[in-house]
Amino acid sequence: MPEGDTVWNTARVLHRALAGARLTGSDFRVPQLAAADLAGWTVRESASRGKHLLLRLTAPPHATPPPDAPIAPQAGGTAPAQGGGTAPAQGGTAPAQAGTASAQAGTASAQGGGATGDTAPGDDGGARWTLHSHLRMDGAWRAYAPGERWAARPAHLIRVVLRSARAVAVGYHLHELALVPTAEEESLVGHLGPDLLGADWDPAEAVRRLAADPDVTISEALLDQRNLAGVGNLYKCEVLFLRGVSPWTPVRAVPDLAGTVALAQKLLAANRGRWTQSTTGSLRRGQTSYVYGRRAQPCRRCGTAIRKEELGERVTYWCPVCQPERPAD
Repeated sequence: MPEGDTVWNTARVLHRALAGARLTGSDFRVPQLAAADLAGWTVRESASRGKHLLLRLTAPPHATPPPDAPIAPQAGGTAPAQGGGTAPAQGGTAPAQAGTASAQAGTASAQGGGATGDTAPGDDGGARWTLHSHLRMDGAWRAYAPGERWAARPAHLIRVVLRSARAVAVGYHLHELALVPTAEEESLVGHLGPDLLGADWDPAEAVRRLAADPDVTISEALLDQRNLAGVGNLYKCEVLFLRGVSPWTPVRAVPDLAGTVALAQKLLAANRGRWTQSTTGSLRRGQTSYVYGRRAQPCRRCGTAIRKEELGERVTYWCPVCQPERPAD
């Protein structure tokens, strides 16, 4: 699932592949950036913010600004709540693994967290820019060695190719692809809540944001990236099962919001650095989740058939016995 931990892993792979490298070429296959040429630009770092990827670059001195670089909505303005974009970013079945480079690589400067908001020029006098992308349900980045065959996805799904002397990064089916001055990153991610895997993680602030809308269901609240950034359908379902809370419970009736938030962060952090997402402790196929993806299968606790409900891209799995509905206060 391309949720917060997968995006964190992808950012680490891109950092290992490109950080410090000078790009030898770029190929954007989206209309708004089709004329952009990043040859000669230097990759400073790759970072994640919730489900958003931020590839930070330095342009050569006196470089012409990229043509048609889109102007992003201001933070707190029209940016949608779910997934931080024009469509939800929860769940999905397409893996977002990013090539053969190790996901556990990277330096302390690329461990995610809030945007830097750099306004100073780069070390060589060039301006600083950020290439922003969102995976949503089906996006992926792959890192290849020069000359290696790109075998991950069909070519028509490629949205951008970044080349350097040591690696080629290919972005498939990326969403919200934009190139903005790094100082303006907040216009893209400033509306997000605390990042579950970021250096700025603040559980008290996440609880405060969740509690600010007491009538919404806890299921919806956890997916709202303005509350806390990184939870998708998988972790939503698993956290609520482990807490014994019905997905339909209003936020005001959740017994321990702080405990729910703490568990969400613990589960994502446990899967950071690996591609197999497990909430059970097992990495064996078919044993990695309690309820997610297990419709009609017996609950691992009580044996009751797991239920599933779909609403667009939002999918909810739960056990009706272990997660009984409680009357609202």
